[in-house]
Amino acid sequence: MDRFFKFKESGTTYRRETVAGVTTFLAMAYILFVNPLILADTGMDMGAVFTATALAAALGTLIMGVVANYPIALAPGMGLNAFFAYSVVLGMGIDWQVALFGVFMSGIIFIFITVLRIRELIINAIPAELKYAAAAGIGLFIAFIGLKNAGIVVPYEATAVTLGDMMAGPTLLAVFGLVITVIFMVRGYKGGIFYGMIITSLAGIATGIIGMPEQIVGSVPSLAPTFGQAFAIDWSSVFTIQLLVVILTFLFVDFFDTAGTLYAVANQAGFVKDNKLPRASKALLADSSATSIGAILGTSTTTAYIESSSGVAAGGRTGFTSVVTAGLFLIALFFSPLLAVVTEQVTAPALIIVGVLMASSLGLIDWKKFEIAVPAFLTVVTMPLTYSIATGIALGFIMYPITMLFKGRGKEVHPIMYGLFFVFIAYFMFLTE
Repeated sequence: MDRFFKFKESGTTYRRETVAGVTTFLAMAYILFVNPLILADTGMDMGAVFTATALAAALGTLIMGVVANYPIALAPGMGLNAFFAYSVVLGMGIDWQVALFGVFMSGIIFIFITVLRIRELIINAIPAELKYAAAAGIGLFIAFIGLKNAGIVVPYEATAVTLGDMMAGPTLLAVFGLVITVIFMVRGYKGGIFYGMIITSLAGIATGIIGMPEQIVGSVPSLAPTFGQAFAIDWSSVFTIQLLVVILTFLFVDFFDTAGTLYAVANQAGFVKDNKLPRASKALLADSSATSIGAILGTSTTTAYIESSSGVAAGGRTGFTSVVTAGLFLIALFFSPLLAVVTEQVTAPALIIVGVLMASSLGLIDWKKFEIAVPAFLTVVTMPLTYSIATGIALGFIMYPITMLFKGRGKEVHPIMYGLFFVFIAYFMFLTE
């Protein structure tokens, strides 16, 4: 074990790695309950999604730990699950089985570009400002879903949305959960979001807003309703511009989210040397493989989690941290009965807090350059307002070449961006077909 994970070389110990693995798990365990609740809105079986989420996280994290030897955990990504449910399935009317196929294909393409080592070309083709805008826009979109689920924001015919009934029991529970979670986060608790969900659930049970669970530990829910459904589809629905854009969006968000997370966590751990990330290809291969595996199991895109930084802060320096985290996800499979007490009001604070964290990238955009500000702003603002991550990305990618050309900076735009300009034009042309 010591020789395989290189404990001595990395300046760590078995105990320290174990503590780090537990810390990482606690920081991201909320996804076990948030992901099934989001994907269930598409008609997917909540129990099956819970099992798929835990297995995808366990397998992806295990691959990352053993193959790349990094203390980085993976699980179905926030933002990508919202895009899957609300933009692709509910917004575009695409069957969830076909959407899973789109996730699977994005993973296969990710593997392809990783093996061929052309990821740098893609990274350089898309301007940093649009990457930052996409991350911030997804954050606002997730936060909007959280506010809606909490009952804080409700539909209103005259103004589209308005403030909900703040005195209603479920809404008060969500507000209580948000305040508690914020306190945990402000105080620096690594598992603040998870702890907030636990306390909110207990408060809901105590006040009668949430019913008592029949049991805490139970059998593992069947995976049958979702397993392999990515291939049980009408293949004529695959060859469309609409699904192509869906696959590209899954790939785009996962690719840059993964690259940013890997670099940030690796830099925190001291792995980055001369601005280069050792074993980067292995780490990216682990992530892309997990995406395709997760789609087969029955969940949205599986990706590296920035919460892994909590494990690194606790001393994690090798892949054994990830092995421990993976083991805990497997143990979590037996706690599915708790899904009954994790309602929308319990998960809403988690969505809002994740939105806050993702919106921080707004500060990295150069708003003084109008040719940059316009496509970035359209990307950010249209995601929550149109309830579609794909629409936000499409509008930003269409506007960027236009503003740059008329600013006289057309030569700075990569040819790939011009190609995507026409892809997204076609997307809007055929969107209603």
